[in-house]
Amino acid sequence: MASVPSAARVVIIGGGVIGCSVAYHLSKLGWKDVVLLERKQLTSGTTWHAAGLIAQLRATANMTKLAKYSQELYGNLEDETGVATGFKRVGSITVALTAERKEEIFRQAGMARAFGVEVEEISPDEVKQRYEHLNIDGVTAGVYLPLDGQGDPANIALALAKGARQNGAQVIEKTLVTGVKRDGRCITGVDWEQGAETGHIACDMVVNCGGMWGHQVGKMLGVNVPLHACEHFYIVTEAIPGLTQMPVLRVPDECAYYKEDAGKMLLGAFEPNAKPWAMDGIPKNFEFDQLPEDFDHFEPILEAACERLPMLAEAGIHTFFNGPESFTPDDAYHLGQAPEMDNVWVAAGFNSIGIQSAGGAGMALAQWMETGEKPFDLGDVDISRMQPFQGNKTYLFERSKETLGLLYADHFPFRQKATARGIRRTPFHHHLFERGAVMGELGGWERANWFARDGQEPEYQYSWQRQNFFENVRDEHLAVRQNVGMYDMSSFGKIRVEGRDATDFMNHVGGGQYDVPIGKIVYTQFLNREGGIEADVTVTRLSETAYLVVTPAATRLADETWMRRNTGDFNVVITDVTAGEGVLAVMGPNSRALLQAVSPNDFSNDTNPFGTAQEIEIGMGLARVHRVTYVGELGWEVYVPSDQCGHVFETLAVAGQDFDLKFCGMHMMDTCRMEKGFRHFGHDITSEDHVLEAGLGFAVKTDKPDFIGRDAVLKRKEEGLRSRLVQFKLTDPEPLLYHNEPILRDGAYVGHLTSGGYAHHLGTAIGMGYVPCPAETVADLLASSFEIDVMGTRVKAEAQLKPFYDPTGERAKA
Repeated sequence: MASVPSAARVVIIGGGVIGCSVAYHLSKLGWKDVVLLERKQLTSGTTWHAAGLIAQLRATANMTKLAKYSQELYGNLEDETGVATGFKRVGSITVALTAERKEEIFRQAGMARAFGVEVEEISPDEVKQRYEHLNIDGVTAGVYLPLDGQGDPANIALALAKGARQNGAQVIEKTLVTGVKRDGRCITGVDWEQGAETGHIACDMVVNCGGMWGHQVGKMLGVNVPLHACEHFYIVTEAIPGLTQMPVLRVPDECAYYKEDAGKMLLGAFEPNAKPWAMDGIPKNFEFDQLPEDFDHFEPILEAACERLPMLAEAGIHTFFNGPESFTPDDAYHLGQAPEMDNVWVAAGFNSIGIQSAGGAGMALAQWMETGEKPFDLGDVDISRMQPFQGNKTYLFERSKETLGLLYADHFPFRQKATARGIRRTPFHHHLFERGAVMGELGGWERANWFARDGQEPEYQYSWQRQNFFENVRDEHLAVRQNVGMYDMSSFGKIRVEGRDATDFMNHVGGGQYDVPIGKIVYTQFLNREGGIEADVTVTRLSETAYLVVTPAATRLADETWMRRNTGDFNVVITDVTAGEGVLAVMGPNSRALLQAVSPNDFSNDTNPFGTAQEIEIGMGLARVHRVTYVGELGWEVYVPSDQCGHVFETLAVAGQDFDLKFCGMHMMDTCRMEKGFRHFGHDITSEDHVLEAGLGFAVKTDKPDFIGRDAVLKRKEEGLRSRLVQFKLTDPEPLLYHNEPILRDGAYVGHLTSGGYAHHLGTAIGMGYVPCPAETVADLLASSFEIDVMGTRVKAEAQLKPFYDPTGERAKA
């Protein structure tokens, strides 16, 4: 066995395809002293039994970019290393058996065009022409991607490992990492065991590529890596005479995928109710192992498959395989720097798409480790999106039953997870629930998304058309526009920053000016060194030495981590106080009158102008009101100590009866903010979107010195903008927009919508998205003709940079 060095720049734990890819890409960047430690043999966990499907199209532009990179890498690896990867572009076909699935896959095809992926929508007869063995009874349509591929999973990993070695990395098998030595927020080295021999390797960084062991490896390293192994089934037939190379076939409505390989057919399943595995831990001797057969569990999939592909009924089964795969709570993998530690990185939890993801994920992580900053937006997979409670084993067990099947479930807009619910509840939860709230979930928070009417079933009925809550949201939307509505914002993150250097620290980490009077609220961004947006927050000065930073619920941990990593020598204390206060947003033209009815305080513009906060009495309790809005109306966010939330809610609800107060949900907030042109972090603004091109230059104060991103802002001002975030309004009121629909400018595809929704006040669908326009004037840009591709149909759209609703912002300042 290879000897383990005493020191390394980086230790990679885990020798599956992901660990091998990270080692390969770091060594390609010229890193020396890269050491990969594998407990048994390379690929012996889950890589060796993967199906090896290699698709290009993913849910977002950057995930698609990474998948396409993987394909290109695997195509060239054989020449570089001499190891055959088995990679070949065989194409793929996805077929729909319902009208709803047809809309889904046709919308995905539009998205593919926006992302530069070659795609073709095909009829059932055209499906049959490309896949002669398929029974097309019930098939409504198909989508064909000619450049999708398949490969040999184990050999891809071994080729990456060989490439890493060729560039100087050490890949050492049969070496178990047993523990670590730690100094504060850093791992200083790892302990290892190689047979009877033990030792220690000092290191600067550690990467957790532990696959289905990633959760327990994370615990050893002091970081949270939520994932759980599930049983994953497939069969391989005996050789079928005359069977030639076929495209990969997916029939998601029957939970099945098919792959021809060497004259045999592989049938795999993503069944809706999966079987979690190894609740008590993965056996220590697990190596190239498979799990017991469960034919009863797989039989319904096989029966449908024999109808869909009649040749299967005649073919003998050569292999019935059951092997574990790891799944995360949201079906997105984990990548990046762990929030809890400063030198621990993660690449794990690939949800059965590890082969097609490994190349791109390894490349992105290596670049991130090289520069210390994300090479492009990786918010979908950034490990910091995971909440601490999501490492709970019981939670992971329950959620993993669902997430495996969700890969092939209908991906309806607004679809909510059904398992592991009710964990994080705001102080107003039961008050809202009693009034008909239909809950959604984000980051574990139960949030009222919409309110059912009397006699209406308080549950989602999913569709790609107008869903059962469409009119409910319209009523809530118009109540906020015309009268007064109230909704719960308690799930938004609340981070307290205090200390003698609080002002100087905030002025370093944020683009705004925070040396403001006590009670002043600053809307602002935290920028990276390229001028991209790391966080989109409001900051309220509470005292001479204390600020409250309010963040989106999903990014609270990421935003807190960004601040912590940039504290330097500033004397500040950063504390998550999210659970300490409930927040009710009271919004609309009559919001001032409602608040004056329950409080003796003055809510006039003289005392409480827009962008300021004040302490108030409310009912028989106390609160703090922030005069800001995410819906574009006169209104206040009411911050209430958690112990008084019930009282304050009841006080507002009773008084609200005289004002016809409407209880509202998060869907209303989203439709109103889009109508007002307000950006949504993670959709419209990300770490790779320059703050000026996002139209947020007003929030950046370049006259102050030395804040993160200042140089990049000044440079882009001097060079000129390369693109702009444009707002679109469809001229036809019928089509619906969700996001990712392609944007056409003068007939050419130029981008995709980052947000999309229905503007109930305007009476049509709206969206926003970036349009490249280097060296162009705004007049030139807006003089163009714009269309949005909705399920293959081009719909004319009006375009402007200002909001379509209240462009001057007068209503919020009334």
